[in-house]
Amino acid sequence: MDDGLTSTDVNKNSKLVNQMLGTKPIVLIGLMGAGKSTVGRRIAQYLNRPFVDSDNEIEKAAGMPIPDIFETHGEEEFRAGEVRVISRLLTENNNAVIATGGGAFMNDETRSNIKKHAVSLWLDADINLLFERVSRRNTRPLLRTADPFGTLKALYDERNPTYALADVKVTSFDGTHEAVAAKAIDALAMHLTA
Repeated sequence: MDDGLTSTDVNKNSKLVNQMLGTKPIVLIGLMGAGKSTVGRRIAQYLNRPFVDSDNEIEKAAGMPIPDIFETHGEEEFRAGEVRVISRLLTENNNAVIATGGGAFMNDETRSNIKKHAVSLWLDADINLLFERVSRRNTRPLLRTADPFGTLKALYDERNPTYALADVKVTSFDGTHEAVAAKAIDALAMHLTA
């Protein structure tokens, strides 16, 4: 591990997190590009828990990709579907690591459901790192603007105070997904034993 945590630390922390959480899910929140899906898969592997990506589940429920949902039905309908899907995931997927879309935690009902049924983990990252990551693909409906960096920065400034309501915060960095996941598990262990 390149963050100072050994595999022994990760194994010890993983056992502790699972023991303390029982079947309670872990929900990853944060802005697009923070690594919720990629790091979430590694966290799930370390904890031997199932991984669920809420965006994939929304696409399955709608029968179309998210950009098409935005284009056909608009953001408001997408957000309504997101609330329904995440509510279902929280009650049907005990023991899971659930990655959510960047706007999910902004919804009061979703935030309340996460607080009630799960432990929330905010993957934060520097705005420049986020932009570098999301610029790799043109699949982000909210960034299809004349000024994608300005749009992302506005979302960053608007959403971070709400993300800060999460149970645990971990700063994602430009390292391996495994190292960020190990740091997240360490932070969860510290939170659960505090």
